Amino acid sequence: MKNSRSKQLFQDAQKYIPGGVNSPVRAFKSVGSDPLFVKKASGCKIYDEDDNEFIDYVGSWGPMILGHCHPAVAASVKAAVDNGSSFGAPTELEVILAEMVVSAVPSVEMVRMVSSGTEATMSAIRLARGFTGRDKILKFSGCYHGHADSLLVKAGSGAATFGVPDSPGVPGDFARHTLTAEYNSLPSVKKLIAENRGEIACIIVEPIAGNMGCVPPREGFLGGLRSLSTEEGIVLIFDEVMTGFRVAYGGAQELYGVTPDMTTLGKIIGGGLPVGAFGGKKEIMQILSPSGGVYQAGTLSGNPLAMTAGIETLKLLKRDGFYRELEEKSATLAAGIAQAAKDAGYPIYSTRVGSMFCAFFTKGEVYDWTTAAACDTGAFARYFLAMLEEGIYLAPSQFETAFVSIAHGDADIERTIAAARKAFKAL
Repeated sequence: MKNSRSKQLFQDAQKYIPGGVNSPVRAFKSVGSDPLFVKKASGCKIYDEDDNEFIDYVGSWGPMILGHCHPAVAASVKAAVDNGSSFGAPTELEVILAEMVVSAVPSVEMVRMVSSGTEATMSAIRLARGFTGRDKILKFSGCYHGHADSLLVKAGSGAATFGVPDSPGVPGDFARHTLTAEYNSLPSVKKLIAENRGEIACIIVEPIAGNMGCVPPREGFLGGLRSLSTEEGIVLIFDEVMTGFRVAYGGAQELYGVTPDMTTLGKIIGGGLPVGAFGGKKEIMQILSPSGGVYQAGTLSGNPLAMTAGIETLKLLKRDGFYRELEEKSATLAAGIAQAAKDAGYPIYSTRVGSMFCAFFTKGEVYDWTTAAACDTGAFARYFLAMLEEGIYLAPSQFETAFVSIAHGDADIERTIAAARKAFKAL
């Protein structure tokens, strides 16, 4: 694999951009390599600056459920550009996408568009605090909800990859309002509620943890959170930035039949453009400015390009059989990789929910941050590099989820499984 162009660009980037990248995990540090610089993408393939082709399972970290550059989405965005890229004023497009989100997601009666997942979770928490009049929030070890100060406490994903669960620059006064429980452990939640009764504004959780690898909720966990929140007057927030429209059209809350009070969204609802959203019960959302006193604003919120891409994407997701087809592709791929590891006598723990999957390099079950952190990250790095050499592009971290798109064909999946067989044998 040629990579001279990517190497030179990375050297140049480090002169002007901290670490040479604009988001930490892109640096490939945890896999002991330099990043690829991507030039273009189409369907399930990406092409780097050296013209190497890769089958892509990152999908821009989740949004590309249709594959890259879907013709209908691309055409709609090109047409929208001709009308203007941003107005800082209301558009019909915002109303159309909002109505689609409200119709799809069980918990969402009203929705506010923003420009990123971090904005969505930050704003949802502020709104929950305003609604309850309480200051403390409860989150879970290994769950990442963006880089807002109060959320960078025992976070997953990029923070976990770099071994900095508590980021410098986060004031202690902020962190002390954040309580951290163990994912999939209701007793740890009950203990914190008992110790802070009447002080917790919200519980925020990834209903399927996607930032310590893909970790499904155990039976009764989400339902237990729903019951505890109701009993204690706590706002339950599902962070579905990753899972929304990914594991089902109505997200994880549709899949598991548990309805939170609020939901944060992103990724897929922007069709590949920067977007985020938060929504929930009317009684909560109506205290948001300008109809209420809780302030939130954004110049590019609901911009016409992102709204257009989101509308076209959601239309395509409603096709009969879409999620069934995606489920079949994903099941075949995840099972094939797990079997390749087994045949090679190499221990992994495989997880999958819908088109999200992960291969954990550990012999034991992974169900929370402690068990995820016990993985052999060195072995994962060798596996990652071996797959990359075979033309398979995975997320460069053990603590990230892989994504399948509808554009992945049978031949792509077979080639990926064959590459996995070769990689596991080499390990």
